Amino acid sequence: MQQITVQEFKKRIDAGEQLNILDVREQHEYDEFNIGGKLLPLGRIQSMQVGEIEDWKEQEIIIYCRSGARSQTAGMYLETMGFTNTKNLDGGMIAWQEQERAVK
Repeated sequence: MQQITVQEFKKRIDAGEQLNILDVREQHEYDEFNIGGKLLPLGRIQSMQVGEIEDWKEQEIIIYCRSGARSQTAGMYLETMGFTNTKNLDGGMIAWQEQERAVK
């Protein structure tokens, strides 16, 4: 699994790239703040309930959580299920929000 920085990720979003973005946090975290990724909590990935992203298997998936730890784990699980191009957002939503504050 590769890492992607917040800066690189944001640049690709701002350029209008169509990205497969996966949020592996819990519903309440997603409700508090999200950047539009598809919500699929880590627990569902660990129990192999990934049918809704099955068509992403051969595509790049950028995975994030609060700090980057759960998304790293999620990526490893997805790779064992045959997902071939997973990237972990380094620092997760903490780094994303820090970057947003630094820009303002």
